[in-house]
Amino acid sequence: MKILALESSATAASVAVCEEERLIAQSHQCTGLTHSATLMPMTQDLLKNAGLTLADIDVFAVAAGPGSFTGLRIGVSAVKGLAWAAEKPCAACSTLESMAWQVAHMEGEICAVMDARRAQVYNARFAAEEGKPVRLSEDRAISLEELTAEAKKSGKLQIIVGDGAALCYNAFQEQGIPARLAPPHLRFQTAWGVARCAVELCRG
Repeated sequence: MKILALESSATAASVAVCEEERLIAQSHQCTGLTHSATLMPMTQDLLKNAGLTLADIDVFAVAAGPGSFTGLRIGVSAVKGLAWAAEKPCAACSTLESMAWQVAHMEGEICAVMDARRAQVYNARFAAEEGKPVRLSEDRAISLEELTAEAKKSGKLQIIVGDGAALCYNAFQEQGIPARLAPPHLRFQTAWGVARCAVELCRG
């Protein structure tokens, strides 16, 4: 099963093609250009360079939120158009769960966070079990204070991923909560994370 995944929920845009859990190709761009100008050319170039066509793709996946309203709209519209043209199914993936897949190989609890401003974050918490993120909470908007209280009650090491990671890490440190920032190359949204999330959705 080949999956073409698009990620446009934040400043950067990325596109990936995976076969099951294996990454075939990925393109990432964070140049300040709008996703409407970059996402489709990236997709076309990636498929061409990988020697693939839309007909080779079995599932089209996209980060469906939370995230930038404009960015999400562009990504969802692009995937719907591609899937319609190819007559293939779509997979709408949680941005937070997709990020959790990027660090699911690490030990501890995964705290996926996106800055929602005004001392709030978009968050979901996961347990990393045998290389897979297992949900401890649904996607939600929560105050940083409430999230810190949850993490403190858990007492387990928190692996923090997302564009709100630094904000969350500082709050946890102030409360003496064991926490670790995800490595820089795994900290932010990627299309590979979306594709990996889509694999699980397709498996049901």
